[in-house]
Amino acid sequence: LTAGQKGDAPQAAALIEGLSAEVVMADAAYDADHLRQAIAAKGALAVIPNNPSRALKHPLDKHLYAQRHLVECCFSKLNQFR
Repeated sequence: LTAGQKGDAPQAAALIEGLSAEVVMADAAYDADHLRQAIAAKGALAVIPNNPSRALKHPLDKHLYAQRHLVECCFSKLNQFR
């Protein structure tokens, strides 16, 4: 857990450390070179939209990223009916 004023992105590398996955999806808040490198080191594909201020744009699989919506809807339903 992080303090309320801290973002989640600095903790993301620690969260994926023991993760085995082919694809890691996240929103633009997690668009950081160190996180993309950590994901690539695991042999996984980073599906993260580019931060608008990024000079070097990384490709994004938009069809795969759209599947993230299903997970977001699931969490929304779980929160709604807890």
